[in-house]
Amino acid sequence: MNKIKIKDTVFSSDYFSNIEIPNYYNKSPNLQKLYLFLSEWFSENKYIQLQTSGSTGIPKLITVEKSKMLQSAAMTCKFFDLKANDKALLCLSTDYIAGKMMVVRAIYSGMNLYPQDSTGHPLSEISPSYDFAAMVPLQVYNSIKENDESERLSRIRNLIIGGGAIDSELEEALRDFPNSIYSTYGMTETLSHIGLRKINGEDADKYYTPLPGVNLKLSDEQTLVIDAPLIADELIVTNDIAEIRSNGTFRILGRKDNVVNTGGVKIQIEAVEDQLRPYIKGSFAITSIPHPKLGEAIVLLVDENNNKDRIKEIAEKKLPRYHQPLHIIMVNAIPVTGNGKTDRATARKLAQDILSN
Repeated sequence: MNKIKIKDTVFSSDYFSNIEIPNYYNKSPNLQKLYLFLSEWFSENKYIQLQTSGSTGIPKLITVEKSKMLQSAAMTCKFFDLKANDKALLCLSTDYIAGKMMVVRAIYSGMNLYPQDSTGHPLSEISPSYDFAAMVPLQVYNSIKENDESERLSRIRNLIIGGGAIDSELEEALRDFPNSIYSTYGMTETLSHIGLRKINGEDADKYYTPLPGVNLKLSDEQTLVIDAPLIADELIVTNDIAEIRSNGTFRILGRKDNVVNTGGVKIQIEAVEDQLRPYIKGSFAITSIPHPKLGEAIVLLVDENNNKDRIKEIAEKKLPRYHQPLHIIMVNAIPVTGNGKTDRATARKLAQDILSN
């Protein structure tokens, strides 16, 4: 594959041999990044470097084969029956795997790629009816709040949502949309998603279905182990605690490194957040700090636009005793990584710094 079609213009690999960014790209940071990624993609190097999100620690660079990324693209394009001249929206930064793989899918299938800046409102302007798009939950949430954007969202034939948890409020709002909307499970190491979960329509499900060629099992610690030889040379042992049903579908219960041991009781951070999500508006995160008696104490970080007394009352009424935060901290913003996930390591440090003063 040595060409890509961007808004009806076909670019060959020769066009990207010079990494100098054209003047008309300077107005859009996303277009600059797209151009640089395509320069890297069409180079003679068979490998490419990817940056992990760093949601639980320091982001790192990994090196992967471009051929593996094409295999991943093939899996997605076959699942959604994406083909030449279909229209694909690129509204995620190509700094990360989600944006990069949207480009690779367009290269693999011959889809026509429509780049937009990676803003919180990717559908704010008049747009064609896309056949395929990938967004993060915040972009979808913002879109359904505006009538024009919500209508454009409903015209995307296949929409995948990844990069963060889809809360119950958003999932309920999307339930009756006429198009196909999926939640994704994957990571940088799996070259985007390896599992999909329909979240609307009659075939909506709470469990992910692995893509063809992906085999799953659980480790001794009940974390998900991924065997996907088309996209990874070795087994990928994740930190995600999972449940796998007899038919091969699965769901994620939380991350192993997000378990808080408080007073001898192990609490999954994500489970507490799920319990609070229907009652707290805006951003919040559960974290922990060391505690001399309990071992670890649960801490709730909440956007300062909320009322602290109300939040405390909610926590006491809605959470089991050992799930209740010992400390509630109001903050300007919840720390997030470059692709919008809660930055767990920074959140923990922020709580420790505030409570130690």
